[in-house]
Amino acid sequence: MPSNKKEGMIFGLFMCFGMVLIMSLYNTALVGFSTFHIQTFAIQFVITFIVAFLAESVVEPKARKLALSLPYDKSKPMNIILSIAVCMVPMMVLIMSVYGMILKSMMVGIEGSIFTAYLKTVGLNIIVALPAQLLIVGPISRFLLTKFVKPAPHLQPE
Repeated sequence: MPSNKKEGMIFGLFMCFGMVLIMSLYNTALVGFSTFHIQTFAIQFVITFIVAFLAESVVEPKARKLALSLPYDKSKPMNIILSIAVCMVPMMVLIMSVYGMILKSMMVGIEGSIFTAYLKTVGLNIIVALPAQLLIVGPISRFLLTKFVKPAPHLQPE
């Protein structure tokens, strides 16, 4: 877990990169790879990454505050990690699904009710985002943070 603002920023970058990559590939697969172009994907990835990082910067403090206000055993770091993720992912899905619908409407259009399409988008995104966060992106991001950003406690100068 990050212990200061610099580490928090780096950790947020790791998390956003991983989640945007997974969710971009997933949503591209939902639409179909028949019109897939690497240049278009790369441009959309960069823009989506920026939007997601800005959204994460707003959502993370609120999700953390909510997660820490819940009644559970906070003496175990894994409980805190899971609580923050479970609070943060739905908030991010709600926000990023709006962005995704805007992008989809520009690319292929939206059929039927916008509200129904939004609910479908949220549902399709949450079923991938939560497991991706808990099982893939979160653990990898924490590993990268401890391996490359935070020195091991026994290597810190005294």
